[in-house]
Amino acid sequence: MNKQYAVYTAETNCQDCCRCLRSCPVKAIRVEKGRAAIVPELCVACGTCVDACPGGAKKIRSDIGRVRALLARRERVLVSVAPSYAAEFPEVRPGAFAAAMKELGFAGTAETAIGADRVTRALADLLGDPPQPLSLSTACPAAVDFIRKYMPEFAPCLTPLGSPMVAHSDILRKEHNESIGVVFIGPCIAKKVEADADPLNPEAALTFGELRQFMKEEGVSFRDTPEMDDSALQSGRSGAVYPVAGGMIEALRELGACQDVDCVAVCGIDSIWHTLKGLDPSRMDRPVFLEMLACEGGCINGPSSDKKRARLLQEQAIRRRHRSLLLQGAPAPVDADPVPIGQSFSPAVPLSVVADEQSLRIALERVGKYVWEDELNCGGCGYDTCREFAASMLEGRAEPDMCLSFLRKKAQRKANALLRCMPSGVVIADANLQVVECNRNFAAMIGSDTMMVYDARPGLEGANLERLVPFADLFRRVLATDEDYRCDMMRVGDRLLNVTLFPIEPHQTVGGIVLDVTRSELRREYIAQRAREVIDRNMATVQEIACKLGEHMADTEILLRNIAEDYGERGRSEDE
Repeated sequence: MNKQYAVYTAETNCQDCCRCLRSCPVKAIRVEKGRAAIVPELCVACGTCVDACPGGAKKIRSDIGRVRALLARRERVLVSVAPSYAAEFPEVRPGAFAAAMKELGFAGTAETAIGADRVTRALADLLGDPPQPLSLSTACPAAVDFIRKYMPEFAPCLTPLGSPMVAHSDILRKEHNESIGVVFIGPCIAKKVEADADPLNPEAALTFGELRQFMKEEGVSFRDTPEMDDSALQSGRSGAVYPVAGGMIEALRELGACQDVDCVAVCGIDSIWHTLKGLDPSRMDRPVFLEMLACEGGCINGPSSDKKRARLLQEQAIRRRHRSLLLQGAPAPVDADPVPIGQSFSPAVPLSVVADEQSLRIALERVGKYVWEDELNCGGCGYDTCREFAASMLEGRAEPDMCLSFLRKKAQRKANALLRCMPSGVVIADANLQVVECNRNFAAMIGSDTMMVYDARPGLEGANLERLVPFADLFRRVLATDEDYRCDMMRVGDRLLNVTLFPIEPHQTVGGIVLDVTRSELRREYIAQRAREVIDRNMATVQEIACKLGEHMADTEILLRNIAEDYGERGRSEDE
């Protein structure tokens, strides 16, 4: 667990499903002992894994404690709130939002759109300078990190401008003083990473989810807080439309800056990849400005935004707020204090080592892929191809058991080994009594013809069980009742069978274990017969002994009686 980074894994909640890896557009996940952990060096903080994780194991680092410490340490702390708040809290007026922030201890609130206005002006100047063949926007830190880490050849095309958040933080410090604190609030995780890079732009970044939690802990609500005037929340103008796809381009067009440049908006990391892959900017016949946003639909669909609301309604809320600002005559960006041009975005140091063919082949063989046909590229492991998966294994970011086909084959081999070693006949059938799997002993019990079929097609997969055994109705009964059935001695023809049937999947799959006990029963019967004969002979002997003993006892009794009588007569004669 790495709570220092903006996204981390709560290992106790990780369910070993690798869904986060399958959804991650840059595969910034390392799987160790079945647990999926974020690799900060590879991550772009797009938040896709947070949305995808079914067990809630992927967590967004909470910076509420950091903000509390900042409020206690600084005399004045200001809020820079992303203009997407209008879509996140559509029922909350600007004045009510500012009042709630006041209750939390902040000295004031202003829209990050003010910084976006300044960025728009600086970008308009760049695009008319004349522009370079390809210009990539830098408002989205997740998109910028993706270019730097995964498409570094396009890093020189990134416009040398900071993001609206950085620009607004700079504006607030110049308007007030350097001793103030600034906290950004928005729907983005990547803003945390951007804030971590420089403590002055700003000191902390909270998500909308964290804001709700903060307000709950402090007992503050938008409904119960006395509402302030809407002017308490300083607003931008054209920057207010930045949260929707193409919003930056709309702001540029308001300034008339897209006359000689083709402006294109692209949302989503995968879409950015496919848009730029294989492109050679030097061969372009007309300058292009590419607005890049990491989230589908724009910032209104950020990882910490309200996913329950329809995206269309969210976009309508942003455009309604934008129109309202235009009608109110909100101050336009001025030339007096433009955003400084000169921000550099250098390519990131490559983190992945390109594996040679021999190493890849050894890694592939670890998961049972020996020839090209074995490379299914099914994507079940989370990687697009088996070779990408093999490369990740070499880097220590993946485990062999992540390959579903390898795991299935390994389980099948273990099951087959157990089936082969069992002295009983074993069969598994589906709900239609079609054989799923059986062992050789079961086929041998059926007969020589079945054995021939088994040798040609091991397992007898798909065979009709009703044609193989005369007691198939018992399998159907187990499927219907979902209860075990056992018969210690079932006579089938001239054989005696011990049969045990049991449900595997309720009403779907049934298993059977059949043991031919004919010879053992005959042997048992033979032994029982011999035992009865021995017992009979023993009884006869005992009876004969008893008779002899009876005769001997009678003779002894007569003899003793005669002796007693003889002694009696002698005694009387002597007395006389």
